[in-house]
Amino acid sequence: MSEQAQKTFQIQKIYTKNVSFESPNTPELFTTEFQPQLNVDLNVESKGLQEGVYHVLLRVTATTKVEDKTAFLCEVEQAGIFTLVGFTEEEMGYMLGSQCPNTLFPYVREAISDLVTKGGFPQLLLEPVNFDAMYMEHLQAQQPSETAQ
Repeated sequence: MSEQAQKTFQIQKIYTKNVSFESPNTPELFTTEFQPQLNVDLNVESKGLQEGVYHVLLRVTATTKVEDKTAFLCEVEQAGIFTLVGFTEEEMGYMLGSQCPNTLFPYVREAISDLVTKGGFPQLLLEPVNFDAMYMEHLQAQQPSETAQ
């Protein structure tokens, strides 16, 4: 077998890059009935650091409102440095857009849960995310713009 057939996926480092928690309407909010509306925004960014080494950032922003008042806004940027060698260009997109974020998600989920609980709110456990489906949607969204060019 040639060296091209050798595929390497290795985690070099996982770390929290940025954390933010705000609860602008406390303590008054704690004296009302808590019926929250949750909005979760998720974003993945990646860039090459050197040959075969990539930085992937998973940003999750959870905003909870009670009526028109923000109960809390929690943002966590979880990052990782990965070695990815021997993948085709198509496979590399999948690894950076699905597999790496999938590796980071449990860490960001735990960080958000801890921050929300320490902020005095009921525990928030984010639902699992299907990064494969998100990656496929991203690819489909890019196709029309590529054909238009």
